[in-house]
Amino acid sequence: MSDPGFEALFQAATAARAHAHVPYSHFPVGAAIRTPDGRIHAGCNVENAAYPQSQCAEATAIGVMVAAGDRAIAEIVVIGGEAGDTLLCTPCGGCRQRIREFARGDTPVHVCGPEGLRLTTTLDALLPHSFGPENLQD
Repeated sequence: MSDPGFEALFQAATAARAHAHVPYSHFPVGAAIRTPDGRIHAGCNVENAAYPQSQCAEATAIGVMVAAGDRAIAEIVVIGGEAGDTLLCTPCGGCRQRIREFARGDTPVHVCGPEGLRLTTTLDALLPHSFGPENLQD
């Protein structure tokens, strides 16, 4: 993919992935979010000996985004796996819901391996018939 916007997201996710704390799974993941105004926020997975306390890369990136004052996801890249393994490292169910809090159904989700793009899909395809903030509006 030669889209400069995608390339910046891919590079940010790759850089974040390099800092993943994965002493148990040895499966580093990076994620990068682009907001509607073009800002990029990235994060990596952070494991904990008490497994439920671990944090996915997408959750870290969302936390960084919110801490920076942003509240909308225009596009997201997730990178995991080994070069050439052809497996998809899509956001887990919990992260799909976290992304949904800040993204629309047509938001692009780029699933990557270290070598580059493996799949582009939408949040609606990953989380059909989702429950979101508008379900709680008065």
